[in-house]
Amino acid sequence: MNRQLIKFHSRVVKALEGGERGVTAIEYGLIAVLIAVALIAGATVLGTNLNSLFSNLGAKITTTF
Repeated sequence: MNRQLIKFHSRVVKALEGGERGVTAIEYGLIAVLIAVALIAGATVLGTNLNSLFSNLGAKITTTF
């Protein structure tokens, strides 16, 4: 009886240890998504600012020539 309990306990511990990999993968996935969202937001703001800058520059060049 005692051996069976030890075997059962070791199987439960091994199963729980394997579950941490999935949790870690989910955490890394969430971090990657947050980084991607930050990059997209930054690129959108930067793109808008660059568009405005080049539009103003183009207008100045057109009026100069």
